[in-house]
Amino acid sequence: MKNNTAEHIDLDTYRHSASHIMACAVKRLFPEAKMAIGPSIEDGFYYDFDVPRSFAPEDLEKIEAEMARIVKENVPFERQEMDRDEASRFFASRGESYKVELIADLPDQKVTIYKNGDFVDLCRGPHVSSTGQLKQYKLLSVAGAYWRGDEKKKMLQRIYGTAFHDKQALDGYLHKLEEAKKRDHRKLGKELDLFSMHEEGGAGLIYWHPKGAKIRNAIETFWRELHYQNGYDIVYIPHIAKVDLWKKSGHWDFYQENLYSPMDIDGQQYIVKPMNCPGHILMYKTQLRSYRDLPIRWGELGTVYRYEKSGVLHGMMRVRGFTQDDAHIFCRPDQLKDEITSVVKLAQYMMQLFGFAYEVALSTRPEKFVGSEENWERATTALKDALDTLGVPYSVDPGAGVFYGPKIDVKMIDAIGRGWQGPTIQVDFNLPQRFDVTYIGEDGKEHQAVMVHRTVLGSMERFIGVLIEHYAGDFPLWLAPVQVKILPISDNQKVYAEQICDILRKHAVTAVVDGRNEKIGFKIREAEVEKVPYALIVGAKEVEQQGVSVRRRKKGDLGFMKLDDCVNRIAEEIQKKS
Repeated sequence: MKNNTAEHIDLDTYRHSASHIMACAVKRLFPEAKMAIGPSIEDGFYYDFDVPRSFAPEDLEKIEAEMARIVKENVPFERQEMDRDEASRFFASRGESYKVELIADLPDQKVTIYKNGDFVDLCRGPHVSSTGQLKQYKLLSVAGAYWRGDEKKKMLQRIYGTAFHDKQALDGYLHKLEEAKKRDHRKLGKELDLFSMHEEGGAGLIYWHPKGAKIRNAIETFWRELHYQNGYDIVYIPHIAKVDLWKKSGHWDFYQENLYSPMDIDGQQYIVKPMNCPGHILMYKTQLRSYRDLPIRWGELGTVYRYEKSGVLHGMMRVRGFTQDDAHIFCRPDQLKDEITSVVKLAQYMMQLFGFAYEVALSTRPEKFVGSEENWERATTALKDALDTLGVPYSVDPGAGVFYGPKIDVKMIDAIGRGWQGPTIQVDFNLPQRFDVTYIGEDGKEHQAVMVHRTVLGSMERFIGVLIEHYAGDFPLWLAPVQVKILPISDNQKVYAEQICDILRKHAVTAVVDGRNEKIGFKIREAEVEKVPYALIVGAKEVEQQGVSVRRRKKGDLGFMKLDDCVNRIAEEIQKKS
């Protein structure tokens, strides 16, 4: 006999059933609510409702209590089939206009509904056998959501929840959510004065404050140095280009929903760039290239602009203007595997340096693509061979490649186990063909080059947003926006404190003096709250002995050090990026 206990039920089925039980509770408490959709999602479920007023936090408590009553009733889930027209009339009679719209879009003549007593919902299922099987669940939050994701349609109320087979898993997830709230980059960004966003300036745009810019500059400086060491040259291209360029590249046809409207300049149509690759191609084509010139590796911290719907914008993680740590490699087909291998190694080094675990996926040809299947196969094989050669474990993500080529996607796993989009490596035969990107081979004839598009961090906005959450705002010394605070005990030590600050700055250490007329204990606590790695305390003894009393974040009091020894210690630690 089939075991039908909760722990043996597929988690998606379990959570989908929870969304229906929640909808049933909402209809009992708010009969005027109109139901939209309620799927299971990666970490739980949601249901969208059209209600006269927004749900309040206390409403969630009432809905959850009503769910408990429905679970206790142990009402069976009953599946029924209905003719599509009959189902449409049925839901129309109940005032469920969103269900009627959904039925109109269904291709089949028969539709399925599920009943729990008097509650009826349009659904394909499957569900648990009865409401009593739902044991561990929690309603989490309310958000606005446009019907069918269309900003021109009505804003609905979306209730999010989660459900697990056992209490331990639910408690673990709720603890993770609490930890995520503490680490939220938007909260910490404000507390640590790193960045801001302004409706007056436009949604989805990041304003970098001095401290946030310090972190970004440290990463970008390191990025440039590392790329020079790995045989890249740094280039820059304009922020706008003629529309014709994007038509030729294919972005106009395949990516138009993410492009901004053209602007007229001297009778020509221009758009702000969504990508850097066509600009790099134009530069490549300024000279005749020989097989001896390849590979050519060009990197650019290039700012691009892509339209994202307002409903998906999220702090630094999902924005409309961002800077990619972009690079394009022009190479011969016989060099392709080695170039991909080198990029994978570079991406692995970056993940290790910043303390991320990671997962790798090979994303293959989507339904909508350009180029020949033969070239897609060559590109996919090259990516696969590089991963296999390095012994990198990976999964295959069918159909998740971009329109012009397959790719390797690296997901960064942060300190609390969440995955974030990180490095990506794409092989492209299409753009070189469209733009006639060639080189002269050993045979004296023209041959088509291959392009590798790659990032080893992602966008600076998203990457630093992830870093803020990964480190919980507690950055390692080399990235800390303020690396050292010098704390004079009284006004008598201010001059000495400023001298120390000047010496540290000459060693490329970001240091500030807290010269306020406050007790030293208060200054130390404030430095801790601001997550400053080093606090150097100077009193009469330190001035007399030309030293400092050192406090290291997370290690506490390190005692007295001679000034030169302390400066050398800090500078060396920064250099090692430890």
